[in-house]
Amino acid sequence: MAGGGFDDRRGARAHLYEYKITWYFIFSCIIAATGGSLFGYDLGVSGGVTSMDDFLKIFFPKVYSRKQEHLKETDYCKYDNQILTLFTSSLYFAALISTFGASHVTRNKGRKASILCGAVSFFLGALLNASAKNIAMLIIGRCLLGVGIGFSNQAVPLYLSEMAPAKIRGAVNQLFQLTTCLGVLIANLVNYATAQIHPWGWRLSLGLAAIPAVLMFVGGLFLPETPNSLVEQGKLEKAREILEKVRGTTKVDAEFADLIDASNEAKAIKNPFGNLLLRKNRPQLVIGAIAIPAFQQLTGMNTILFYAPVIFQSLGFGSGASLYSSVITGGALVVGAFMSMSFVDKFGRRAFFLEAGVEMICVMVAVAITLALKFGQGVVLPKGIGIFLVIIICIFVLAYGRSWGPLGWLVPSEIFPLETRSAGQSIVVCVNMIFTALIAQCFLVSLCHLKYGIFLLFAGLITIMSCFILLLLPETKQVPIEEIYLLWQSHWFWKRYCAPEENEDELKKGQQV
Repeated sequence: MAGGGFDDRRGARAHLYEYKITWYFIFSCIIAATGGSLFGYDLGVSGGVTSMDDFLKIFFPKVYSRKQEHLKETDYCKYDNQILTLFTSSLYFAALISTFGASHVTRNKGRKASILCGAVSFFLGALLNASAKNIAMLIIGRCLLGVGIGFSNQAVPLYLSEMAPAKIRGAVNQLFQLTTCLGVLIANLVNYATAQIHPWGWRLSLGLAAIPAVLMFVGGLFLPETPNSLVEQGKLEKAREILEKVRGTTKVDAEFADLIDASNEAKAIKNPFGNLLLRKNRPQLVIGAIAIPAFQQLTGMNTILFYAPVIFQSLGFGSGASLYSSVITGGALVVGAFMSMSFVDKFGRRAFFLEAGVEMICVMVAVAITLALKFGQGVVLPKGIGIFLVIIICIFVLAYGRSWGPLGWLVPSEIFPLETRSAGQSIVVCVNMIFTALIAQCFLVSLCHLKYGIFLLFAGLITIMSCFILLLLPETKQVPIEEIYLLWQSHWFWKRYCAPEENEDELKKGQQV
């Protein structure tokens, strides 16, 4: 099977692939990557808005009253309110449900169609949130935003990986993470500015989410479909034409032949979700569909993105200082994304995962020890300790920004065979959103009850996931996307599932599913 099967017709043609970097290719990837800004802007804006007094007065007066009672104190439980966290997490519950519809659109109508659907839904959600009069309007708007993110996160990583030549696939795919990080940074800057506009600054923060949605939709109208998707739809002449344009050469016979072989094998699979459960696809299911998207959220990074202003206020920072601190962390995230884009195709995925993992563990332990020694209810943190916390949190963000942030989307998007690629990406997004929503919903109550122990918990989880990467993820840098399956056949653990001679019956089952 393509990327996971056992057809020997492929595997020896990668050296024949030719490409040039064309403006057509650059335009296509930049426009598609704006889908990341939808996700990033929402990640950055929600925490800032939920820390604004004008917003809390209207929708969460009890939280506002509690905040005022502890205005000059530090208190882990200041923002512990499940409806308040539902404002954040409802988006991600909607995203995980919508991703299955997005899978159908992505496979049958193309990656471009999903990108356009995501832009429209996100635009409507932004308008509804900006004009909200009650919590119901807020939640419905958040759900529409979630549908937009479900579609864009389903399609954009696939689009970038399929358009990119193998040798630069890592850097190109990470345009998605870069625009996500830029979205976070811009949202933090917007929150910092709108917090000074009373009493409707929060509406401006939420409403400006419509801008990236408009950019994505208008640009998306001019996007070409990926050659992989066109071949999958049976549009071979158009697929060859687009492949020649994005590669900048007419010498695409080898790559085009691989796409056709992969498509022919994929057409025999009537149920791609069922095919993922076959023995030969165990590495993709375990690593790509479940472990990596779950682990990406269990690093604890999104809690910082969601609640950076809330966290800093809980630790005794003033409102302005907390928003300013979140801008700094947003900037660190962008720097990390640039570092990853620049070096991931040189040093590889595993090196970034493991090196950054050590840093993240050390930072989480340092935060926990600092809070255990210096932080208590009613005791304001000294200025020096506060500055120290901001610095080490920035180190954590920088490490995440070059490892689990971008690679959590890159690795899954490149390891699925064509016949299960859209289905696999759906599960990636679904698992990612399940854990994003759970973390968003549970973090503030966990902060309240576990106190500094929550950071030790994240340190333990990062240790586990780093060991997972060390033992079970082969290096995928510069391997053509349709030949990733060869890595599983030679891996010390996965070869027991993917050895060609052991899977003839599985191949027959896959054709019948």
